Amino acid sequence: MLKTLDDFKIGETGLIKKVDGEGRIRRRLFDMGVTPGATVYLRKKAPLGDPLEVTIRGYELTLRKSEAKLVTLEVEETKK
Repeated sequence: MLKTLDDFKIGETGLIKKVDGEGRIRRRLFDMGVTPGATVYLRKKAPLGDPLEVTIRGYELTLRKSEAKLVTLEVEETKK
């Protein structure tokens, strides 16, 4: 199932399929390691949902909700 990073719930993991945006914003995301094929784990959300803290490529990264909306991921199903 595909959804954007801002729609993730705490504890969900997904594989980046697409990064939207233009110019500086897209370049900034790529520079931070937010690229197709990377696995992302949502660690925390601020009380109002902005910002989000994720683990990507072995480090913690904080993203604004507006940036998270640009990242489309395939949700990895959790095993029960």
